[in-house]
Amino acid sequence: AEARLASLGFEQDTDVLDTWFSSALWPHSTLGWPETTDELDYYYPTDTLITSRDIITLWVARMVLAGLHNMDEIPFREVYIHPKILDRYGEGMSKSKGNGVDPLDVVEKFGADALRFGIAYLTTETQDVRMPVDFECSHCQATVEQTKKNRMLPRVECGQCGQAFATQWAEADEDRALPRGSVISERFELGRNFSNKLWNASRFVLLNLEGYTAGPVADEALEIEDRWVLSRLATITAGVTEALEHYQYAEAARLLYDFAWDEFCSFYVELLKNRLQAADSKPTAQRVLAHTLDGLLRLLHPMIPFLTEEVWQRLGEIAPERGLAQPAPAARSVMIAEWPQADLARRDEKTERRFALFQAVLAGLREIRSRQNIPPREAIEFSLRADDDVVQLLRPMAASFASLAKAQATAWGPDVEPPATSANASLAGIEIYVDMKDLIDVEAEIARNEKEQQRLTQMITGGEKKLSNENFVSRAPAEVVEKQRELLEQNRRDLAAVEATLADLRRQA
Repeated sequence: AEARLASLGFEQDTDVLDTWFSSALWPHSTLGWPETTDELDYYYPTDTLITSRDIITLWVARMVLAGLHNMDEIPFREVYIHPKILDRYGEGMSKSKGNGVDPLDVVEKFGADALRFGIAYLTTETQDVRMPVDFECSHCQATVEQTKKNRMLPRVECGQCGQAFATQWAEADEDRALPRGSVISERFELGRNFSNKLWNASRFVLLNLEGYTAGPVADEALEIEDRWVLSRLATITAGVTEALEHYQYAEAARLLYDFAWDEFCSFYVELLKNRLQAADSKPTAQRVLAHTLDGLLRLLHPMIPFLTEEVWQRLGEIAPERGLAQPAPAARSVMIAEWPQADLARRDEKTERRFALFQAVLAGLREIRSRQNIPPREAIEFSLRADDDVVQLLRPMAASFASLAKAQATAWGPDVEPPATSANASLAGIEIYVDMKDLIDVEAEIARNEKEQQRLTQMITGGEKKLSNENFVSRAPAEVVEKQRELLEQNRRDLAAVEATLADLRRQA
C-alpha cells in the first residue's frame, strides 16, 4: 500500500504524528525536549495530573510510557481522576445530545464564583455526579425543564408565558432571530447564595472596622465567642488543608460553607454587634473579627477568587496590619498571601461543644417561633430540661439567647417541668419548652385542639375497624398490615398528647 501511494506521488509528512502518540509527548516536548532547557529541568516531572477516567489508557498511560522511554523518569507522581458530570438522566454531557451547560450562561446568571464553588461542591470522590439542566425563558425568566425530547430543539416554548425562545442549537435564521434562553442548573444556586451571604457579611464587617487599630490581643482579653471562633478557625483550617492535600474538594467546600455561613456569618458576627458599639470592648472585637475574616478569605480564595480578592483589597484599606499575637502587614493580594496555618493551640473542644449545643437550642427556639407564628421581635421565655453537664455548658450563653433569639431562660436542669401551656422542641438529650401563656388565644387553641381530637378519634376508629377485619389482616401484605398497626399506635399517642394539652388549656380558661 505504501509503495502504491508513493508511486502515485504521495509523500508522508514527517511532521505529523498520530494524535495520541503526539499527546504522549506533551509533558516534555512542550518544555523544549529533546534539547536540555531550564524549563524542562524545572517542570519535569510535575507533581499531579488531573484527568477524567475516559482517557486513562488513551493518554495517561502513553504519557508515562513516553516519559520513561525519552526521559528515564515518569512525568507525574500522582493522577487525580475527577468525577464525570452527567445530566439528570445519567447521560454524559455532549454537544450532539444537547444536554450540556454553557459556562458563560452560568457566569452571566450566577457569577463566576458561583460556578467555581458549585463545581467544587460537586467534586465528590464518586465516579459520576448528576447535574440536572434546564432552560431559562428569555421572556419571563421562568424555568423550562429540559427533557430528552426538547434538549436538541432549535426553539422551545415557555409553559408560563407561551413565548418561544431559541436554544443554543438554533441554526436557521428564523430561530436565531428569537431571543436565546440560557441553559442553567439549580446546582449553582448554592454557590450564588453562598457568595451573597459572604459578601453581605463582609460588608458588615468592613463597616464595623471603622477606627481599627492593629495590636496584640492577650488571651485574657478574649471573650467566650472569640475563643470559640478562633478554635473553629483552627479546626477548619486544618480540615480544609488536609482535604485539599488529598484532592477532597467537595469536603473542603462543605467545611468552608458550614463555617462561613452557619458559624462566622450567622453567629459570630451577630454576637459581636453589642461589643462593637462599646468603646472598651471594640478594639479586641475588631482585631479578632479582622483576623478571622483574613483567614477565611485565604481558605476560600482557590474556590471563589473574585469575591475574596475584592474583599481582601477593601479589608487592606481599613486594616492593613492584621494578626493577634504579632500583627503584620497583609499581602498586597490574597493571591500571593501565605496559606493559613492552623493554630492548634487555640483549639478548645469544650468551647466548641458549648457552641454546638447553643446553636442546636437556638435552632429549636426558632423552629418553635415559626411553628407557633410568634413574631421574631416578640420576647419569649423558655425552660430547658437536660443533664447537668449540658446545663453547665449552656448556662453561660443566657445573654446570647437573649440577644440572638429574644429568649429569656427561666429554668435549667434535669428536673424542669414544662409550663402549663407550652410549645416544645426535642433535641438529643434536651427538651425545650417555650411558655405560651401570654402568646396564645386560649379559647382559639381549645377549639383547634378539639378539632384535632375529633380528627384523630375518627382515624383511630377507622384503623381499629380495618385491623379487626380478618380478610384485611390475612390477605394484605405483611408490611401493609404492620404499617397500619404502627399508624394506629402513633395516632393513639398523638390523641393522648392532644387530650393532655386540652386539659391544661381548660384549666386556664
